[in-house]
Amino acid sequence: MSTSAAAPIGLLGGSFDPVHAGHLQLARDAQKALGLAELIFVPAGRPWQKGVITPAADRVRMLELAVHAKPHWRIDTRETERSGPSYTVDTLKQFRAESGPQQSLVWILGFDQLRQLATWHRWQELTDLAHLAFARRCGTPDDLEPAMSRYIAQRLGTVADLRRCAAGTLVEFPMLPVDCSATGIRRWLAAGDHAQASRFLTTPVLDYIRTHQLYTPFHGK
Repeated sequence: MSTSAAAPIGLLGGSFDPVHAGHLQLARDAQKALGLAELIFVPAGRPWQKGVITPAADRVRMLELAVHAKPHWRIDTRETERSGPSYTVDTLKQFRAESGPQQSLVWILGFDQLRQLATWHRWQELTDLAHLAFARRCGTPDDLEPAMSRYIAQRLGTVADLRRCAAGTLVEFPMLPVDCSATGIRRWLAAGDHAQASRFLTTPVLDYIRTHQLYTPFHGK
């Protein structure tokens, strides 16, 4: 891939069901550590490895409320507008075509996602299209399959490499620990424990969830 001297653009995908403090901390730390010119949230449309999720319109609206007025952050809804399953490789191909061969692109993920990378659709093509940057999160085991350990070791680089090349490197960056998960938050909300959930949700997001009765036993019935 062509060399690049421009600041990289970060892409943070996920279900964001709902968007919570862990997602926002990952974004903040990635922007700071990687020197990103811009960070783009990419909510998944139909994540093929997950079951039923909250409608895309609700997840996008919660993201809008969470990142409102944050400098250099924006949301890209292409996956929610695409029919069929959401594959990261297809999304990266589109971003690469739009940005050109010289723009450095960085797909941001947690170490838990990196551990499962070999299960992703056409995962070997990802570093042909972008860099991958990962952070370790609370409660994620450090063990890796031997093949994945070799894959990472062969591509592991530094933040400086993100400016030298447009794609091809894996970079680890530090993240302030945030001990929460979307699964746990949904359980609290389903049980009516908004006090616990409020520790990890912005007030506008929690208000939206209450108003639309998301994650309750009655939602969708």
